[in-house]
Amino acid sequence: MNLTLVLLAGAALGAGVFLAVRVLLQAPLSGPVALAQFDSRLSRGRREAGLTADRRHQDESARMRKIGARVGDTLDDRGILLPPALRARLALVGQSREMFLARCVLGGLLGLLVPVLALGPVTAITGLALTVPLWSMLIGGLVGLVVPFLQISGQADERRRGFRHVLSSFLDLVAMNLAGGRGVPEALQTASRISDGWAMVRIRDTLEAARLQGSTPWVALGELGDELDVDELRDLSGALALVAEDGAKVRDSLTARASSLRRKELADAEGRAAARSQSMLVAQLLLCVGFLLFLIYPAVARVLS
Repeated sequence: MNLTLVLLAGAALGAGVFLAVRVLLQAPLSGPVALAQFDSRLSRGRREAGLTADRRHQDESARMRKIGARVGDTLDDRGILLPPALRARLALVGQSREMFLARCVLGGLLGLLVPVLALGPVTAITGLALTVPLWSMLIGGLVGLVVPFLQISGQADERRRGFRHVLSSFLDLVAMNLAGGRGVPEALQTASRISDGWAMVRIRDTLEAARLQGSTPWVALGELGDELDVDELRDLSGALALVAEDGAKVRDSLTARASSLRRKELADAEGRAAARSQSMLVAQLLLCVGFLLFLIYPAVARVLS
């Protein structure tokens, strides 16, 4: 424990010396650079103040988002951006970038402290001076950083499957509206109002925003597909852009795509069921092996003795 405290104190002292030397050796700034930095600080302050008024993520803590905003600004200053795949997962889950970064930072700090907190009661009870290896703290910090990413990935995969399921029903509804004599924009708007699920609400909001901005609905659906990383939406956007003037071709294309989505979803469900069946088979085999070892152990022990 004493060695760990010494290491932590040395790390804090080294970080302080590094920051002091960096500040002292910093080159003087020119007028344009200083003005650019002032504008950056001003926009950063406005963004932090606006985080408390952001209603898109009402279930998130404003304090956590402020912490994540500061971390994000630090990454932006160094040209470090989140990968597009991670941004798509965050958009699917509905979690802000600031909240994700704050969770990663706090998870890493908690992972660093877990070994110390775990051995603290043992030291107090036994009276022994136990030392915490530095590698265990580093591993704990790394695990704390990775856990939020793994949670986001699992939730995003589940939501993407649900979105594809809703999209197949949406395409059938659009085809039915086209058969009733509506145009493509009206059919898309009418079909999106049939449900209040999160996927259908996302499609409806996208179509409404496109209508207000004067953009075509298929372009908006393509942008939504890029944001959520859903290939089916991008393909739908391209197909609608090609045959938007011919209602019969649009209807046939949408019906075929809905059927293809259902077949793909059925194949994915069968694949997941087969994987779970294999996992159950492996578990049963391990149980059988353990039972056989339990039966033959007395005989083997008697022969060896």
